[in-house]
Amino acid sequence: MGLFKSNIEKELDSIIQRLQMNMSNNYKDNARDDLREFEEKMNDIRTAGLLKGKVLNKYETILNDYRDKMKGYSHKDQKPYWH
Repeated sequence: MGLFKSNIEKELDSIIQRLQMNMSNNYKDNARDDLREFEEKMNDIRTAGLLKGKVLNKYETILNDYRDKMKGYSHKDQKPYWH
């Protein structure tokens, strides 16, 4: 990884930033959409071979971490506080 990021990395970072913001604001539907977009983008990048080595591994790890964090992360799974 150099000092400068490619446009692909900048685009992935933008998606990650939106995902983090939506999670921190408890916008679950938007966060799920962001995760889906991140997954689709990563699939496209893998298929096209646009990122390689350490950079690809870094984003794969980030994607897997968010998948784990967001298991069961939706409004329908949320328990009402008045029960």
